[in-house]
Amino acid sequence: MRSRTGGMWWGTAIEAPDPSGLAKFYAELLGWHIGHEEPGTAIVAASPQGPFFVFQQADGYRAPVWPPVEGEQRPMMHFDFQVGDLDSAVAEAVALGATVAEFQPQESLRVLFDPAGHPFCLCLDEG
Repeated sequence: MRSRTGGMWWGTAIEAPDPSGLAKFYAELLGWHIGHEEPGTAIVAASPQGPFFVFQQADGYRAPVWPPVEGEQRPMMHFDFQVGDLDSAVAEAVALGATVAEFQPQESLRVLFDPAGHPFCLCLDEG
């Protein structure tokens, strides 16, 4: 985007039934910090310039279904995180409150759900 200049932040907004709880989950999972919290909003950031995740209160929130099912809430997006040890990364995420999806599409990645039910992937660095 041409109007962006150095130092401008960027990120992703995510709906959640408990923004503060989900911010704490991702802050622990990624080793980022919670940069801001107020009722209905919590922000997790890698640095003051981003990237950041802003979790916003969503009344009537429905968790997406994975794999997608006709007529159910589809995942609109998901995060992919590259890891060096898939088993230990899954164990760490589960200890923080994630759950492992029953359906796994590939051997080199694991689909998990965060505490709000958003799917995310841990992808093995096979390089």
